[in-house]
Formats: sequence, C-alpha cells, structure tokens
Amino acid sequence: MFVRRRFEVPCTVEIENTADSLHAHVELDGDFILAPGDEVRVINPPERPPYGERIVARRRAIVTRASALGQLWTRLAGNLELTELYDVSFSEKRSL
Repeated sequence: MFVRRRFEVPCTVEIENTADSLHAHVELDGDFILAPGDEVRVINPPERPPYGERIVARRRAIVTRASALGQLWTRLAGNLELTELYDVSFSEKRSL
C-alpha cells in the first residue's frame, strides 16, 4: 500500500521543434498502463533539436509506480483542481 515499485523499460522518445509543432512524447515498449501518480523518467534524454527539426530516439525509462495512497491522493488533488474551474460564473454581477 505504501511501497513504490520501480522498473526499467525501453522507450521511444520523439521531440519536435518546428513551426507546426513543439512537443515531446515518450512511448513505453510493452503493454504498460500508467495510473494516476506514476512517474516516468527517461535515462539520458536526447538534446533539444534545433528549430525546424524532429528527433526520434530509442532510450530506456525508469517507471515508478505510485503507491495506493499516492494514487488516491493524485485522484483527489486532480478532482479538486477540476472543481476550481467550475467556480466561474457567466451571469451578471449581483450586489449583496
């Protein structure tokens, strides 16, 4: 319940720095399903590509699974963050 497991897995890292897109994606090899609170850290990530280029590289990643308590906390924090978005009113101002 309170233990975080770690394991290493091969992955593909894609980084693009063009006029159309600025993004970085990591795809883990295998059928891993990431849960709330899990962390993925790429070992020896590729450098940022110059403008107009795209890099696709094979690397290894360390996946740290969240504990059951960590997953619960992440879900709760995410729901509370979402409810802050609901605190917007589009009606006219009212004086109390």
